[in-house]
Amino acid sequence: MQWIFLFIAGLFEISWAIGLKFSHGFSQIVPSVLTVICMVASFYFLALALKSLPLGTAYAIWTGIGTVGTVILGIILFKEPVTTIRLLCIALIITGITGLKLISH
Repeated sequence: MQWIFLFIAGLFEISWAIGLKFSHGFSQIVPSVLTVICMVASFYFLALALKSLPLGTAYAIWTGIGTVGTVILGIILFKEPVTTIRLLCIALIITGITGLKLISH
């Protein structure tokens, strides 16, 4: 169950990162409120996951999910550049996340 909590925390991390862009520096009220809600939810689910997962592994996977998801949505939503090196870096992050998951108890 802790891995599900960690995955949900990662999804909320993606949401609040994207929400920051839409909030325009917290000047737009609705996106700002939704961003803060997603932040709180992300930390809540991370805290639940940390009850039984190793801190270093959980934190790395949480930030990895957030990073990869945010880069992908940045490409889709904001037309950020798609380059070979960016795709390679995303692949390396995914490889690292997978490796950490596989070696965790």
